[in-house]
This record gives sequence, C-alpha cells and structure tokens, in this order.
Amino acid sequence: MLWVIGGIFIILHGLVHLLYFGQSWRLFELQAGMSWPDGSWAFSQLLGDDVTRWLASISCIVAAIGFVAGGIALLLMQPWWQQVVVGSSAFSTLFFILFWDGKMQKLHDKGGIGVLINIGLVIAVLL
Repeated sequence: MLWVIGGIFIILHGLVHLLYFGQSWRLFELQAGMSWPDGSWAFSQLLGDDVTRWLASISCIVAAIGFVAGGIALLLMQPWWQQVVVGSSAFSTLFFILFWDGKMQKLHDKGGIGVLINIGLVIAVLL
C-alpha cells in the first residue's frame, strides 16, 4: 500500500511542475506579483527574461514528464522507477536553483518547497 501512496505522491509532485510551467509561460499567476523565473541569477542577464521564461517552461515540462513516468512506473512496480525519480529530482532541483533570482525572500514561490521534496524523494529512494 505504501508504494501506491508513493506513486501517487510522485505523480502529483510532477503535476505541480506544470503549474510552474503556466507561471513561467505567463498563462496565469500562481500568486499575485509572482515573477518567477524573471530575474534568474544564471540566465536573465545573459539571455533576457523572455528566453529565461522559455527555458524554464521547457524544464518544467521535462521534469513533470519524468516524475509522472516515475510515479506510474512505481505503481506498476517497474524496477527502473528509482532511476527516473532520482534523475527527475536532480534535474528539478538544478533548474529551480538556476532559475532562482538569488533573493531569500519568498523561497516557497521560487520552488523552495519543491527542492525540499526533491531532496526527500532522493533520500527515500536511496534508503
């Protein structure tokens, strides 16, 4: 039963990345005044905010696909689910750090909670 809960949780975690896709593509605002990923310390000055938003959107979709695939694989008891979830967690954490604006305010709006979930997933999978 725990594997069912885990699989559903991983799928839902992946689907949350689609909310960040909507935010980055400016389809909607997750929260009033939320500007993520504008001002990314790694990309905005180099590429501009438009390209940064495009890169963030693609990254969110890739992470979502990875988590959903990993969650479904866990539900189906496929042996490769662990590699997919660990890889998706690492990718998601990396892109949230790269698209972060470098400010410590409102980290929860910038993927901070997602990064903590990713770390928890990696620890749970590896243990």
